[in-house]
Amino acid sequence: MHVKKVYDDGAIFEPKILDITTQDIRSRFQTSITNMASISLASGYITKPAMPHLLINAFKNLAFTTFTTDYTFKQADALKEAAKKAPVVAAVKEEAPKAKKPKDEPKVVEKEPEADVNMGGLFGEDEDM
Repeated sequence: MHVKKVYDDGAIFEPKILDITTQDIRSRFQTSITNMASISLASGYITKPAMPHLLINAFKNLAFTTFTTDYTFKQADALKEAAKKAPVVAAVKEEAPKAKKPKDEPKVVEKEPEADVNMGGLFGEDEDM
């Protein structure tokens, strides 16, 4: 028997649509998981696929803190040692321009006092009056 067309719920398909491999299913599933993680990271709603990304970003933030402060921990020490040996970091430090002092002092802007504004009963303050 040779299938020429497939009819399903009012739609006609070619028979090659039925030739789905496990690799096709796996790649579509991985794409869906990637999209779910992206949406989770963008919206701030934590899901299981986003957890590795959140943990890695948290570690990167902690490691960066150790580079700029006196705080340190064991894993960050290994990163600091690797950074000291990297030729790129040394070249960037040498080529970095020195900061120039501003000639004029910045102007100080005085903050105006906040005004008491009637919000039209939005928070129920008119009921007391």
